[in-house]
Amino acid sequence: MSSAMYNKMWHQTQEALNCLLDKESQKTVEPHRNQVFIFQKLATFYIKYVQIFRNLENVYDQIIHPQKRILIRKILDGVMGRILELKNEMVELELTEFHYFDDILQDLKLAPQQLDIPIPKYFLKEKLEVIKGREKILAQILADTGLDMREMKSSVKAFSIEQAVKLIQIAERARQGRLRALFMKQIFLQEYRARQARLLGEKVADVAAAALRIQKVWRGFHQNKKTKRDREDEMVFLGMNPPPLFNEVSATVIEAEKVTRLRDELQIKHEEDYKTAMNTIKGNLQLMEGADIKENLRDQIRHWIIECRNLTGTFPEYPKVEEGGSAIIFSNKTPQQVIEDIIAAQEEEEKKRKEKKKEKQKDQKVKEKKGPKEKIKEEDEPWKMSPSVFLQTMEEGSNIYKDMWKNKDESLNFPQGYDPEILKEEKRKELEVEIRVQVDELMRQELKNIKLAVNKEKELPVRIGKKKGGKNKTKGKKGRRGKDKDLTADRTIESLYKELVEEGLLVQTLKVNLSDYIGEYSYLGATLRRVSIEPMPSLLDVRQLIALYGVLPLGSAEVHENAPLVKSLLLAGPSGVGKKMLVHAICSETGANLFNLSAENIAGKYPGKNGLQMMIHVVLKVARQLQPSVVWIGDTEKTFYKRVPNAEKMNEPKRLKKQLPKILKLLKPNDRILIVGTTRRPFDAEIQSFCRVYQKIILVPRPDYASRYVLWQQIIQRHGGAITSALNLSCLAKVTDGFTQGHIVQVVKAVLTDRRLRQQVYKPLMATEFITALSSLDPVYQEEEDSFKSWYAKTPMGKRRALALMGGNTGNAKDKGQKKGKKEKKKKK
Repeated sequence: MSSAMYNKMWHQTQEALNCLLDKESQKTVEPHRNQVFIFQKLATFYIKYVQIFRNLENVYDQIIHPQKRILIRKILDGVMGRILELKNEMVELELTEFHYFDDILQDLKLAPQQLDIPIPKYFLKEKLEVIKGREKILAQILADTGLDMREMKSSVKAFSIEQAVKLIQIAERARQGRLRALFMKQIFLQEYRARQARLLGEKVADVAAAALRIQKVWRGFHQNKKTKRDREDEMVFLGMNPPPLFNEVSATVIEAEKVTRLRDELQIKHEEDYKTAMNTIKGNLQLMEGADIKENLRDQIRHWIIECRNLTGTFPEYPKVEEGGSAIIFSNKTPQQVIEDIIAAQEEEEKKRKEKKKEKQKDQKVKEKKGPKEKIKEEDEPWKMSPSVFLQTMEEGSNIYKDMWKNKDESLNFPQGYDPEILKEEKRKELEVEIRVQVDELMRQELKNIKLAVNKEKELPVRIGKKKGGKNKTKGKKGRRGKDKDLTADRTIESLYKELVEEGLLVQTLKVNLSDYIGEYSYLGATLRRVSIEPMPSLLDVRQLIALYGVLPLGSAEVHENAPLVKSLLLAGPSGVGKKMLVHAICSETGANLFNLSAENIAGKYPGKNGLQMMIHVVLKVARQLQPSVVWIGDTEKTFYKRVPNAEKMNEPKRLKKQLPKILKLLKPNDRILIVGTTRRPFDAEIQSFCRVYQKIILVPRPDYASRYVLWQQIIQRHGGAITSALNLSCLAKVTDGFTQGHIVQVVKAVLTDRRLRQQVYKPLMATEFITALSSLDPVYQEEEDSFKSWYAKTPMGKRRALALMGGNTGNAKDKGQKKGKKEKKKKK
């Protein structure tokens, strides 16, 4: 598509965003009590923001104007953050991580696929060179140490020469025996036919009857072939089968990919031109206008000083550097407005003092009269949406769009390069800020001189009063600094990185995209909830959560810093459902480093208490320096064992149990580090300490019928198999109830050998071939899935959900739990 098309798409998306912002500003003011109505409102906003996010991501990826890209990026981050805020609101309202929007999608006439969260391409594009360099270093370290060779080596059983010769002889004799048996069968059939011919005698063939029989067979064959072709055309017309060349890449798609690559090159070129122009234009402005700006600022500040002196009788206090200097006084205001503000501020201070006294007296009276009726009213307060951090960002971006780009004529800017006039205006403001700092220093000194000359005022040095317990406080601070001391201050990040790779704590990520996690949507989720049946989440619901809680915050620093913070994530589910794959997908989509702190992996490494402290320090230091980073704890239930098995006591699986809560406290919003735990037996762990560490717990279920159907189809095609009418996918999906994605992949690999793939031309694939291979595998039974459900019901979110379904007050239960915890702590003390 052309630049004009992407500009048009941007304008349409921006108009939709402006309408949504207007609606949201109106709706947030209105409080409500009806939970269904509140959820419908939140879900509608969520779906609309997802549509805007999809369009903006596409526009940002393909538009080549550098200044537009800066604005779109700002709005895009704001939309991402708002989606996460709305998701958090829905979780707190429904007390579940999984939501179903069937009714709303029907009203908005949208398909469930349009709810899929896209992964912004700039996550990897903007740091592609850094990621490639890091991968080369990692591969080099692994090659030097020989760690990658150990993983690639396959266990091959050694044979002696005598055994090999004997094996070849057995195979050769078996081949000769099969051939001899085939020859004997052919000879026997020839003799049998000759014997039958002699017994029956030769019959004279009727030519007309023979011709009629040949015609009958030919017409039947021809009609069957035509009927089959017509049936296939009908299925394609109805949309039940794909068209003939559906899987082949068309010439149009190839051409579109070439255009996309050219646009990427143009983006890089235009951004480089924009960066060089930023420096040159600022230098030219400093030469041409710098002196005039400096003189105007000095005259403005002098006028303010004189006017304040005339009005108040004393010279004003000059604003400090921390407060912003003279920029606070003259923030888009004339000198007269500034003087009016000073007078108004003095009057407001006096009013506030009087109001505070009145409020204190009222509070005392209210506390005395407050009874049980008012407490009930407080509990039944209407729901109100919590304040958003990202709405202001989106509104600012929307205002810039309206002022600058909405009605701008770009007919002459065909190549879509930067706009020099807009750049000059931006650089003029930057230059003014820099010059203002210099002017402030001069004017502070000038104000001191005026005070000395006119009033003969001298600035007395400020006496710092000694506070009680000052010495103790300084000691406490020193003690804290000692704890947070850098244990590896004398070492470089490169050396620490190499050490972690050699120890096997920093591992290579598999190249897996989140879209490779195949599944289908749950189309009956909302219907089942109406009948008070809690549906099991589908695989695509799980994928959505991984994108929201894992990929988007790690990919964008601004979103991670301001959105609801998720420091840790737990993926719980039976073996083979793709938990490890999802961990690698998070790293692949964001370019994150992967640290493996599983109990088996850290066994025997960094021994002792000091060694453990050093390991955590090194991991966190490298993770912060090379963020984003993912700390993966596989089989995390071992870290929180109720009772350690005798066979594992030597490995000390519970080494990290006390350290993980401390690590979470050390992580700040600007640290893009995510702790991800995976477990297939969560019921073996202590549930209280388990749930304290992991903020979000996601149950990864076995695939349902719809997901199994899609899995069979796509996995067979990815391994070179052809889907024909002879292969009954529906039968395979029904028969494999209880089998996981890992089982299906294993079976497909076993059946689709190189020899079988070559035979597909004359021998199409059949369902029976896969069913034979499945017979040796054990499925996930319903009892195991029920055990995961019952375990999840004991988690904090599960308990709150159960209370809500029973009609209890979840907020009170939460408060009571907190009070109980506080009382227990006091008793222990």
